[in-house]
Amino acid sequence: MATTTNGDGQVETLPYPEHDKLGPLGGKLSVLRDSVELRKALLREFERGVQTAKDAVAAVDHGTTAAVHQARKGLRRARAVLELVAGALPKSERRAVGKALRDARRALSTIRDHAVAPETLGSLPLGEEDRATAKRVLDNAAEALPAVQEIKQLLAESAARAAAQGEALAASLPAEIEFDTVLDGIRGVYAEARRARRAGKRSKQWFHAWRRRSKELCYQLELVAEHAGPRLTAIHSEIEGLCDTLGPAVDLVMVREFISTYNQGIGADELDHLKSAIDAQLMDLMKDTRKAGRDLFALKPKRLTKRLQKSVKRDLTPVDEQQHDGELA
Repeated sequence: MATTTNGDGQVETLPYPEHDKLGPLGGKLSVLRDSVELRKALLREFERGVQTAKDAVAAVDHGTTAAVHQARKGLRRARAVLELVAGALPKSERRAVGKALRDARRALSTIRDHAVAPETLGSLPLGEEDRATAKRVLDNAAEALPAVQEIKQLLAESAARAAAQGEALAASLPAEIEFDTVLDGIRGVYAEARRARRAGKRSKQWFHAWRRRSKELCYQLELVAEHAGPRLTAIHSEIEGLCDTLGPAVDLVMVREFISTYNQGIGADELDHLKSAIDAQLMDLMKDTRKAGRDLFALKPKRLTKRLQKSVKRDLTPVDEQQHDGELA
């Protein structure tokens, strides 16, 4: 029973327990503890990704590289949210929305490659012969680069496709989403990233998949951290830092494919020599980044879930309760 002391020093009983109205005194109100509000927050996050993709359409007038990157980032964020609510959706709906988002992002992949390849190749320490071969590849690619208006149209179509999936998602989700469903979604993406990291030791495709899943995991943890506190923020920061480290290696993986696509009129020996120079640097980067991510992906998926549960609980528990629990331990 809650009590208070009046101005005369007398103890009075409050008409209701204070926590019935406000939650534990000093506690943090969070959508993670309200299944209705959590659903709203998840849909807002999906819409945030869609809006980022929409804004990229206008941004293309100021530069195609940044606009395409912005759109793909928004679509990746939307896909991360989809994985968070996957357990609450019918399988058919989950697959349909996932495929639409994947297709929308892939439609921009070629434009993204055109934007990244020149900078990546330009920054590589290459010999004169390899530098000349790289220039010929870039010249071939420049002839195939779509016009700005065509890029703008592709961005608009991708954004519209994602927006339609937002409507489908809102119609298919139940009225309430429990935090356990979100945790299951995080665990699934983490498990995929963990598996891709192991397979990435010998496969460039799996290495690339590791980065994609890690980016989605990063967006998921960012969302939870916004409604939790410093412990979740620290976990998110660890994954975010790893994603930044993975970027240069993934760009080299893309450049190898780019060379294979735009190799018209270039001899096989010249191409092989250029790819060998890239591989020498790529292998070192892949090895170093896998080593850097080893500790982050050391936990089994179920252990990660427990770590997240414990961190959220401590983030949302009043300090005085934490101290009391420590005294009892």
